[in-house]
Amino acid sequence: MADHQRQRIHPVVVEAPAPPTTPLVPPGSLRSEKGSSNPYHRPSPLLLQHSHAMPPIIPLPPKKRSRSCFCKCLCWTLFLIFLLFILIAAIAATIYFVFKPKLPDYSVDTLRISDLRLNFDMSLYAKFEVRITATNPNKKIGIYYEKDGRMSVWYTNTELCQGSLPEFYQGHQNRTVLNLSLSGQVQAGSTIMAAIQQQQQAGRIPLDLKVKAPVAIKLGTLKLRKVKVLGECQLLVDSLSSNNLVSIKASNCKFRMKL
Repeated sequence: MADHQRQRIHPVVVEAPAPPTTPLVPPGSLRSEKGSSNPYHRPSPLLLQHSHAMPPIIPLPPKKRSRSCFCKCLCWTLFLIFLLFILIAAIAATIYFVFKPKLPDYSVDTLRISDLRLNFDMSLYAKFEVRITATNPNKKIGIYYEKDGRMSVWYTNTELCQGSLPEFYQGHQNRTVLNLSLSGQVQAGSTIMAAIQQQQQAGRIPLDLKVKAPVAIKLGTLKLRKVKVLGECQLLVDSLSSNNLVSIKASNCKFRMKL
């Protein structure tokens, strides 16, 4: 009994169990906002192989080459137009200061009524003889009067007669006298004749003398393209009696050039 009590009591050492080789929580069950929180999670070899097969997509830069070419073409076009405008302005200024162009001047000297009568069909036949003076006031510019030039006499809105202008060249500071014969026939002449006779009693009959002449300008030895001289003379005469020299009481002429 004494021997049994004398036995020593030795402490028992309990060994800690080995850590488990398999994680207690299955992979992929715990994830955070930035990805998987499981340290044992690894991507599969198939995913790695697929990621190596597809390169990353890089966005292409915007196409600025076509826009740049368009801007360059537009700038060059505007520059050429501006340069052409400057060139034309310089040529026009040179012509103006060197040649000092002036419009030709025309005046109606005399107007004679050769015939003015009613026909059996009540049409009005008119034949006028007109003498005009054409003056070229330019010192360095000549004028070529080309074919198809016309002159006509109008009463209100009715053309009474017309005739052609001759072809000729008018030199520097030249004055040329033209004798023209104009003739024509108008329907419904009785109405026009009655109106003319009524105004003839007052001694004031309005007439319009219109001119359309194609001309070519000569600058020195250079002959330019054709232009048109358009003119209108408003006349106020005392009568339109046949075989009578008409007295021109007033005359107002205006002329312009048309390209």
